[in-house]
Parts: sequence; structure tokens; C-alpha cells
Amino acid sequence: MSAASRRPVVIIGAGPVGVTAALLLARHGVPSLLLERHRGIYPLPRAVVVDDEVRRILQTVGIHEEFAAISRPARGLRLLNARHRVIAEFARSRHGHHGFPQTSMFDQPELERLLRDALARRPECELWGGVEVVSVTQGTDASHGPTGTVRVTFRREGSDEEEHVWADAVLGCDGAGSLTRDAIGAAWEDLHFEESWRVIDVRTSRPVRTWEGVDQICCPTQPATFMRLGEDRYRWEFRLADDQALDGPGGLEQLRELVAPWVDLPSDASCSDDFEVVRQAQYIFRARLADRWRRGRVFLLGDAAHLTPPFIGQGLCAGLRDAYNLTWKLARVIQQGADDRMLDTYERERKPHARHLIRVAVAVGWAMTGGQDRAAALRRAVVGTACRIPGVTAAVSRDLSPALTAGPLVRRRPWLLGRGLAGTFCPQPWVIADGSRVRLDDVLGDSFAVLTAVPPSPQMTAVAAALGAPTIHVDDLGDDGTLATWLVRGRADAVLLRPDRVVLDTVPAGTGSFPNTTAWASLLHTARRTTHARPVPLPRSTAP
Repeated sequence: MSAASRRPVVIIGAGPVGVTAALLLARHGVPSLLLERHRGIYPLPRAVVVDDEVRRILQTVGIHEEFAAISRPARGLRLLNARHRVIAEFARSRHGHHGFPQTSMFDQPELERLLRDALARRPECELWGGVEVVSVTQGTDASHGPTGTVRVTFRREGSDEEEHVWADAVLGCDGAGSLTRDAIGAAWEDLHFEESWRVIDVRTSRPVRTWEGVDQICCPTQPATFMRLGEDRYRWEFRLADDQALDGPGGLEQLRELVAPWVDLPSDASCSDDFEVVRQAQYIFRARLADRWRRGRVFLLGDAAHLTPPFIGQGLCAGLRDAYNLTWKLARVIQQGADDRMLDTYERERKPHARHLIRVAVAVGWAMTGGQDRAAALRRAVVGTACRIPGVTAAVSRDLSPALTAGPLVRRRPWLLGRGLAGTFCPQPWVIADGSRVRLDDVLGDSFAVLTAVPPSPQMTAVAAALGAPTIHVDDLGDDGTLATWLVRGRADAVLLRPDRVVLDTVPAGTGSFPNTTAWASLLHTARRTTHARPVPLPRSTAP
């Protein structure tokens, strides 16, 4: 391999976000090179929760069945007071909107192993471990490289020699201390939450009192989080003072007191035989958002773009959503000549969503900790009262994934014209295809798709043809009526789904056509896969 080479996409960081991005690009036929400073999978658990939307992304990259074998559904989230009495409960279904359990618990190294195995099966993907990236430059600074490319400079483990690779695009999936973020001149916006917590992962065969969901203890002096990860794996998180050590001579006694509400440990040290602390680490939980996520063809994803406290389990989820949102757009620009402005929609769509989730997590964090003043007790009382109002807890759970804001690839219109579906995810029921029961996305494929409840009009058919999208009548899918009901409630006869299964546009009920395709067709440049392909024009609507 020569020291100087060119790749369509270089991904910095081969954690779950980086590997998922590579797998998604591969499904669109885009080769990528991943650069990772570690030789192997980072062995310690970090993230432990994903939702049904992210399970759908794992389905797209082809590991959902394997993931089901290493994960377990959770019943939801409970807020408990200092006496462990329930303040509020946020139930999670075993069959969510995306066709999977709404909350799944897992061990991150096991998920990373599944992703790495999938990566090894894709010839489009190449992973270099033991590589430290030292700089990312683009434009006139990317000297000696092809015009319009980004230069990534790196050193291999054990070598002081700098090497270079040029890319059409670079994805910075390199975590909270991101070099890529510095390279694009991005700065953190502080969203005003920072606390030091001790995270303890345990393997035990002792009886543990659990409701098979997540407990958040709302106590200003001793807040805590507890969850079951597997058959014999559990996690506790405690906000401890700097001098509260859980190792050393007095550590076992201190730990025994902390976990006593959930598990009984004997007073002697022999409990270590059936209560093994797999890992304990001190973390600073922060709430931050990068002020920019893109510069030219360099992008930030995951913790490089946003940091959230873990109280609603959305840290890793947000990063995988970033990858799902960006990769299909980048593939279309690189391979099909789509307008580069389409890449602006990545930050425009993802940043408000990330901000929303961080704010929800901070609100839960303040409900848990909230200081020790009188206002803290009042805040917890308000939370408890609000959550007893019918429908409030369901609304909070639902709003973890609100509709994307209006933009070039989200055609929002007044409610009477079908505004309700644009920017939302299409549900994923089980359907029948070729006599087999499969999930909807297995029928839709990796491109655009038109789902319709009426015979397609010539304009709808022409739109689908220009995008290379299948047109599927919901009555032919043999589902339980989920899709037809969803369209009726959204006052739409048909929808145009993006490759990430977000509704781009709708055919309002009774109109027979997409009202204004020119609003988004100019960005997509629906061209054939040739180097200098000319865009295929989409038909204009005849609707008034």
C-alpha cells in the first residue's frame, strides 16, 4: 500500500458509530477506510441501551438477529424517591413503532464484535487498527492531493513516519476529544450539566431485586441508576464524593451499603466469589453540543458532535442516528451527482433532535439530583405530580424521537394537506413477501420507496421511476393494517420514503400527486451512476 492514496470516504474512529457508518455506506456501494488507534475492540462496557429506532438501523446493517441473541428487552424507566418509592414510570413496549422492543439492554463490546464481524464481510470496507490520526486538512491546505479532497495525516503504531490518505469526504467519529472537531473549527456549546459519577459493572449469581427496567433514584444526596444488562450482568451508577472509594480496605463495605436496596451481600469478604466487579470507572457526565457539524466535506458524528448525560439512554442512539441520516445523502452526492447542498440537511435535521434529547436527559438528571435546596424538593414534587396526569409519561416517551424539522428533504405543509407524516418515520410491521413473513424494510430495500393506499397516478409512478424507487400498494403487503391506518391518520394517500425511512413528501388525500417535487428534486439530482451523469428531471405536479 503506498503512503499516498485516495478513498471515497475516510472514517476516523472505529467504534459503533464509525463502523455503522461504514456498513451503511457499503450498502450504497461506497467504499470506505476506517482509521482506529486501538488494535482491537475496546474491551470495557460503556453504552448499554438502544431503542427500537436504533434496532431498525442494526437491521439495515444486517446484524439485528445476532443482536437479539445478546440483548434483552427492558420494561422501561422508573423514577424513584430516596425511599425507593415510585415517582413516575415510563413504560416501554416490546413491539415499538419500528418493529422492535422500545428499549434493549446489551453489553457494548458484544455489539462492537457483531459490527466488526459484519464489517469483515464487506469488501467495500477496510479497517486499519493501530493508527493515530494527527491532522485533517482540506481545500488549499490539502496540498499535493487531488482537487477538492480532504487530506488525513496519520502515524502507524510504533512509527514516527507520517503518512497521508486523501478522501472525497471524512467522517469524524472520534469521540468527545475529537481531533476532527478541532480541524473544522467547531466549539462546544455548554448546555449546563456536569457531574462526576461512578459507573460499576457487576457479574453476580446472587438474587437481585429488579423490575426488569431501569431505576433512577431521585435523591439530592445519593442519586443512583440501576439496570440489568444480561442474565448475570448488572450496572449501577452513583454520584459519589471524591473521597468515596469503592476499592481498597473499606471499599467492599461501602459498595455493600450502596447496592443494599437491590441485592443482599454478606458481611464477610467471601461475597467476591459470587459478586464480581467487572469494572468501575469515574465519568464526568456532560451536556454539550458542537456549534457546527460540517465544514466542506468533513463531518462530525456521535460524541464528536454531541454529549448527553446517560439518564435516558440516548448517547449511542444519537450517534447511530447521525450515521443513518448522513450516509445515504453522502452516497448520493458521491455516486449520483446530487447537489452538495443536500449535505447541509444533515446538521439541519440532526442538530435540533440531538439538542432535544440532551435537554430531556438534563431534565431527568435535575429531577434526580437537582441540588439540596428547597427548590430541588419542589422540582421533584412537580415532576411527580405531572407524571400522574394521564398521558404525560406516554407523551414524554414518544417525544424521544420527534419529527424532523421542516427543510429541503422534509416537506411539511399545513395539517389539512397531510403535514402530520412529513419528517416522521414510517412504521415497520411484519409483511408477507414471496410467501414469507418479513419486516417491511426487507421489502423496501436501501433506496427511496413510494408507499400508497390508492392506485398510483401517472405523476406518482413517474416520481418513483425517476428515483429508482419501488411503488408498493399497502394492501399487497399483507400486514395487520398498520400502514393503511397510518396513512389515513396522516391524511395522505401515499408517501415518499427516504432511504432512512423518513417521510420526505406526501400525496394529500384525494389529490393524486406530490404537490411540488421541484422543491426537493433539484437537490437529489436523480442521475444514473456514471461519473458525469446528467440529472433525470422529476415531473412537476399538476395539483393547484
